[in-house]
Amino acid sequence: MIGADLSGKTVLVTGGISGIGRAAVELFGRCGARVAVNHLPEDERAEAVLATLAGAGLDIVAAPGDVAVPGAAERMVLAAVESLGRLDYLINNAGTPASLSPIDVKDLDRLDEAFWQQILSTNLLGPFRCAHAAAPALIAARGAIVNTASVAGLDQPGSSIAYGASKAGLINLTKNLARALAPEVRVNAVAPGLVASPWTRDWPDERRRRTLAKTVLGRLIQPAEIAEAMLYLTAGAAMMTGQTLVIDGGRWV
Repeated sequence: MIGADLSGKTVLVTGGISGIGRAAVELFGRCGARVAVNHLPEDERAEAVLATLAGAGLDIVAAPGDVAVPGAAERMVLAAVESLGRLDYLINNAGTPASLSPIDVKDLDRLDEAFWQQILSTNLLGPFRCAHAAAPALIAARGAIVNTASVAGLDQPGSSIAYGASKAGLINLTKNLARALAPEVRVNAVAPGLVASPWTRDWPDERRRRTLAKTVLGRLIQPAEIAEAMLYLTAGAAMMTGQTLVIDGGRWV
């Protein structure tokens, strides 16, 4: 699948400026797809990253917009579809832990209303908003959606109770969108384990060692390895829908 020919295909990647999203933009772009790169309008990194991607020969268009904001998410999707001319694949990757470090499961006082609203509006409602807005174009193209869930939505510890609940909800949403958009559009999810990212980069060495000791393959997952699974679930996997693909380096083993 890494050598898939996506010439003539189009993709919208939300949260496409860094981490898993950027890896997805690069992989789909290298396979020949035209990619709309979503980012927060105020993200100061966006201009430089977009220039780097374009400089690498990728066919990209900018798609600024906040998926956490009702109306803004839908407008972003419709503008991206207009720029692309069609939409074959939607990668619902934008998400947030809303915290720089894990929140202990017993520390309920830190989970105030504003925290819950930020988590749910970005991680759960955001993917629904984008999928809903993109549905007509995806149906016309007989396309596919991939949502970025997490092992935190499958009874693994996450950054917080709220984060785990949002990803569990996203896994359920994936199944129901698969029902709602069938048979024209397939909808699946990836559930990454601990990914090398800015969020994990500053973890104390002891926390990192404890986590990796529980992982059969003994290392952090690279964003590009999640992107490979996203490519498989869009350009391949013709009879997979409503599924969540766990990519955790064997932690559940």
